[in-house]
Amino acid sequence: MRLIFWGSPDFALPSLRALLGEGHDVLAVVTQPDRPAGRGRGVRPTPVKRLAEEEGVPVLQPDRARGGDFLARLAAFEPEASIVVAYGQILPGDVLDLPALGSLNLHASLLPELRGAAPIQWAIARGYDRTGVTVMRMVERMDAGPILHQVPEPILPEETAAELAARLSEIGAEALIEALAMLETGQLTAVEQEESKVTFAPRISHDDARIDWSGDAIAAGRLIRAMDDVPGAWAGWQGEEVKLFRPRPEPAEEPPAAPGTVLEADGIDPADGIRIACGRGSLRVREVKPAGRRRMLAQEWVRGRGPQVRDRLD
Repeated sequence: MRLIFWGSPDFALPSLRALLGEGHDVLAVVTQPDRPAGRGRGVRPTPVKRLAEEEGVPVLQPDRARGGDFLARLAAFEPEASIVVAYGQILPGDVLDLPALGSLNLHASLLPELRGAAPIQWAIARGYDRTGVTVMRMVERMDAGPILHQVPEPILPEETAAELAARLSEIGAEALIEALAMLETGQLTAVEQEESKVTFAPRISHDDARIDWSGDAIAAGRLIRAMDDVPGAWAGWQGEEVKLFRPRPEPAEEPPAAPGTVLEADGIDPADGIRIACGRGSLRVREVKPAGRRRMLAQEWVRGRGPQVRDRLD
């Protein structure tokens, strides 16, 4: 099938590789413009652009994927379908409708649940025990198009967002190949989403990633796993932010101290991390990233200039 592929981050790479590997004719890749990134703020291409160039696929990088000139460039490729995987912009109707078979999107949730920019993070943060991937036909409303194919997948007990994203990217690539095979043979049935079951997964804000020590230790642990590794769940310490990773909740009926209080630090086994009081139960945190420093074991931080027992994180 003659395809235009739209995508930008690492999550989209397995899908592009799968399409190329299955012999689909990827006519062009549309990806976000090169942008400054990293500590040095050097300009970097997207992961999808790097792969496309390695494979000799033409690359388009519009600031905005719209307008007559851009539409004419797409039309010149004569695509049968567009495949969109974490591209990073909302596409207008004339772009979606340009290919003969329309535009298909891979979304990392079981729609209509978790429409939006951060379905993987919110699935973990909200305590879902399963999620999955959806291939849908795109419409101008965000993630609202008819469902073509879905694959459910459990969320593992200590799984982070980064780990789940890596798994779903591979599962999604397989789902796309299956959907295209069924599309070519006329076996796909489009199912409209039930609007009464819609939930949303908005873009993560800085405040969303702040740990609420007054709540439940299990919820705090879920938030830390959901924000690992970007943007990183954080708490305040001596006027700066410290990001926390690898949580292990220890539920209890009565809080042993004021929420945010360090209950244990610098134990015998570095794998134990530090233990922090929550409104209900306590939370062990095994890795941290203090402001301006690398990610490290929590007890390395404690032995440096980190908190001691009875100190309190905000």
